[in-house]
Amino acid sequence: MADVIDQKFNGKDQLARALAYRVATELKRDIEAAGKASMLVSGGSTPKAFFEALSEEELDWTRVTISLVDERWVPPSSDRSNAKLVGEHLLQNKANGAAFMPLYIDGVSAQEGAKALGEQFAGVHKPFTVVILGMGTDGHTASFFPEGDQLAEAIDMKNPNTFAAIEAPGAGEPRITFTLPQLLQSSFLALHIEGDEKRDVLKKALGEGETEEMPIRAVLRQTMKEVNIFWCP
Repeated sequence: MADVIDQKFNGKDQLARALAYRVATELKRDIEAAGKASMLVSGGSTPKAFFEALSEEELDWTRVTISLVDERWVPPSSDRSNAKLVGEHLLQNKANGAAFMPLYIDGVSAQEGAKALGEQFAGVHKPFTVVILGMGTDGHTASFFPEGDQLAEAIDMKNPNTFAAIEAPGAGEPRITFTLPQLLQSSFLALHIEGDEKRDVLKKALGEGETEEMPIRAVLRQTMKEVNIFWCP
């Protein structure tokens, strides 16, 4: 089981500010040490306030590369695109100078895209400075979905591939996701969840049961990387 640091906040705004401050601190540290920093973020509605708070943090954003933990295989113009979410809420204000690497290639399948993107990301600064995960009420994180057709490969700690393409009943569109070994190549790994329902899901995930039933368990049960939980009711 991973070392888990569990932090509760009084509300979404307090959580957003605290997480933004911590992430900015980590980014500044890598910029000072290596001249650059990198960050993977998650989509959905939960991180919007965090993105907006982070976009106001004072640091040299021109030295930061941002990408996504996972993405729906849809063009960035789609309202379902995580890239669109990041563009509208994070790559604004002071953060508009950051570089963004999307996880979508037009005209190819997700399976073909997974290989091509793996080559594109070969030179990205690792370990990633920051990786921010989310979690669904079904226990998925990234695009590690229950019943995903490539779930076993995506969470296999011996998988050498950077990305996996996944289709699952609860995923909607085909998806592409960083594999678990890649996500764990991070200096700071956080799980950002909000609401009592997701807290109950997390509590269940920390208990006994199959990883495939609640794939967030693959993150919680690994022993390589500390998991920082940021939660509010």
